[in-house]
Amino acid sequence: MNGRSIRLFFPDGDPSGLFTAEVMNWSGKMLVAPRSRLADLAKREEVTRTGIYILAGPDPENPMNEIVYIGEGDNVMTRLVKHNKDESKDFWTRCVCVISKDLNLTKAHVRYLESRLIALGYAAGRAKIHNSTAPAPTHLPEADLADMEGFLEHIELTLPVIGFSFLKPKPTVNRPDSSEPLGDDESPLFEFASGEAKATAKEVDGEFVVLKGSTATLEPRASWTSYRKLRQQLVDEKKLVEVSGQGLLLFAEDVYLASPSAGAAIVAAGNSNGPGLWKTADTRQTYRDWRQSQLPSEVDE
Repeated sequence: MNGRSIRLFFPDGDPSGLFTAEVMNWSGKMLVAPRSRLADLAKREEVTRTGIYILAGPDPENPMNEIVYIGEGDNVMTRLVKHNKDESKDFWTRCVCVISKDLNLTKAHVRYLESRLIALGYAAGRAKIHNSTAPAPTHLPEADLADMEGFLEHIELTLPVIGFSFLKPKPTVNRPDSSEPLGDDESPLFEFASGEAKATAKEVDGEFVVLKGSTATLEPRASWTSYRKLRQQLVDEKKLVEVSGQGLLLFAEDVYLASPSAGAAIVAAGNSNGPGLWKTADTRQTYRDWRQSQLPSEVDE
């Protein structure tokens, strides 16, 4: 894979304020700002151009999730000012505007990009997409279509770097009985048991994935604090469903988590030190020891 360089620039030197993001040899430019700094964003000439924009913030009904709205406009700032007054979009706390440095984005171009981004957001399933539907992609001439797909690739590359990860595809997990070789970023199969609950997991692309078919203890421990709200969220979303009469919850689908401790806590229904509890299915090596084994045995001082 060829390396890429993304340049971030903070005009006023404030890392929590407005900043821009650019990629070498890309005609696009991103401007990112918290909603509280919308007035500073309005002073930038670029935001009066034709472009697309993304609004993001925590879901009021489920603060552990994010809501995202994707739009386009002939004058991006005009649209942002309108949304700032819109009570139905009061969720957003930050925004990113995507414009063209060479002024070559047309209305047809940004409508195409808007449609593709909404569809990708729904497909990724990482955030609640506030757009009710994904409009059909605008018909573009063949050359323009190729240009916009290239433009879109740069957007997908840059968004996670600037804190917008809703387009990141969920990693493909090889099932335990799969004959496929492990990918470069995929771990061996891990196992963890707590009482009658038994779970399997893999680490893929930096995410700890508890696999479909795993089980978790139904009744929580009285002292449980960490990841308790996250498990309730999974129950509410029916990703964890009760197994009648067994005192267990069943993972109805693969569940993507930030750490092995999150996985262990959800399975055990109690505070758990995941790295020391998950063990490889073949050698019984702990996750912590397996991770350590991936590092050089000696490091030059």
